[in-house]
Amino acid sequence: MPDAIKRFFAPVPESVGEVRDFAIRTLAAWGMEGRTEDVRLCVSELATNALTHGTCCGHGFHVTMSVEDDIVRVEVQDSSPHQPKRRRPTDDDTCGRGLHIVDMLSDDWGIEDRGVTGKAVWSRFKTAPPTTGAPC
Repeated sequence: MPDAIKRFFAPVPESVGEVRDFAIRTLAAWGMEGRTEDVRLCVSELATNALTHGTCCGHGFHVTMSVEDDIVRVEVQDSSPHQPKRRRPTDDDTCGRGLHIVDMLSDDWGIEDRGVTGKAVWSRFKTAPPTTGAPC
């Protein structure tokens, strides 16, 4: 299995697009493209949450991607200790749906308290392992 890849992103709006590109490139390099769109959307939502609610005092955030067997794990760590909460947006609300999207598209997700370094919000995706040739 490939090693986990961790990358730092600056606390600027452009980082969300960079996170999406990072996720797509990483999945392609691993040959794990079966759930690319789900991973792309979820990592975008988690990065947006980190940027909007989790980066304090100009600190950026980290995104880590790893794969084990047929599970891709995406983790976004920011410096805020505050846990994200799933909201109940109305039809007229323009925000508050990010964690609902993550819940719908990922196979599992959660939050890990990282103490003085903040928290990590992660999501996991079952995907087919890379093929190594023609089936027998």
